[in-house]
Amino acid sequence: MTTSPTRPLPDVTLRVPTHEDAHAWHGVFDDPDVMEFLGGPAELSFYVEITARQRMYDARLGYCLWTLLDADGGVIGFTGAQPWPAERTWGPVGEIEIGWRLGRAAWGHGYAHAAALATLERLREAGVERVVAMIDDANARSVAVAERLGMTLADTFALPDGRRVARRYELTLA
Repeated sequence: MTTSPTRPLPDVTLRVPTHEDAHAWHGVFDDPDVMEFLGGPAELSFYVEITARQRMYDARLGYCLWTLLDADGGVIGFTGAQPWPAERTWGPVGEIEIGWRLGRAAWGHGYAHAAALATLERLREAGVERVVAMIDDANARSVAVAERLGMTLADTFALPDGRRVARRYELTLA
């Protein structure tokens, strides 16, 4: 199924990630195609740490990378926003990054767009005035989502590995 102006977006639910979601995220993202632009699949311990960090962000900031559920309540990925990590010496340091990641079974159904729209509403409610999206230049699916959201390409630059290029999109929410 693909979405179009005449076909409604799918129903999605966003929730603060639970400890159990670390296992679910690991399961849906343990796929080289899903992680193609992110360095490959990660260990479960990575997801245990990131879900804990997201719970802290939600409590402190009112937003995070939320677990993304389909209409049946199944975990299909995440979407949301978080501060760009200050320890990174590249990228949009000091900015709020919106992002999405879906398991392969959820690709092509409009979930990323629907979830990103819900994320933008939650961010506006939390008082966030502007977001950026960092996307590997070769990641056509994520580029399409950013452009459907009305994000503007603001910059391109070499990624730290020196072999790939990233796009920095931005969107004012006010």
